[in-house]
Amino acid sequence: MAPMYIVMLGPPGAGKGTQAKKLAEALNLVHVSTGDLFRENLKNETPLGQLAQQYMNKGELVPDDVTVAMVEERFARPDCEKGAVLDGFPRTPAQAEALESLLAKFDSDVKVVPFIKVPDDILVERLSGRWMSNSGRVYHEKYNPPLVKWIDDIDGSQLYQRDDDRPDTVRHRIEVYNEQTAPLINYYRDKGLLAEIDGTQPIEDVFQAIMESVKEG
Repeated sequence: MAPMYIVMLGPPGAGKGTQAKKLAEALNLVHVSTGDLFRENLKNETPLGQLAQQYMNKGELVPDDVTVAMVEERFARPDCEKGAVLDGFPRTPAQAEALESLLAKFDSDVKVVPFIKVPDDILVERLSGRWMSNSGRVYHEKYNPPLVKWIDDIDGSQLYQRDDDRPDTVRHRIEVYNEQTAPLINYYRDKGLLAEIDGTQPIEDVFQAIMESVKEG
């Protein structure tokens, strides 16, 4: 049986990472997050990690071929034999084409592309409401508030907000995502692979909708 590859799409705060993990577990596939993949290659100072670091040191974007090479190396490992759920890649139509060429080497292609849609104002509320404790616990002023405002439930330390969770930064992140990813969404829609999922539903309902899209894909 050919391996199964699923590409997860969704803006920051849509719950893409959470759903990708749940989906990979349910289908017995590997969750391949390109963020994790980059960190792993940089930390282990692999040849690809060192190459990526050279571009990052110059403040330049890492070229597609380096990212694709990292993904290819990951797919070649034994645990990816049945396929993978991709999270964070591809980000552009050019990367999507590179992914197709890569999957052809594994006699496979993308099965379905679940796209978790959430209105911008809800994304801003979700992300800008996040507060962290120094020990790494995450709170949310609406969905998971601490017992005492701005204070960690466990150790009583002051909570803080990460710079990239501030409302202005969040709006900018969403704008950048929409600009960069809109062509990719159209690319997969034109191929008949896009499954649009309402991301405002409870997590379990979103997951069931994604599972349905996989069965139909």
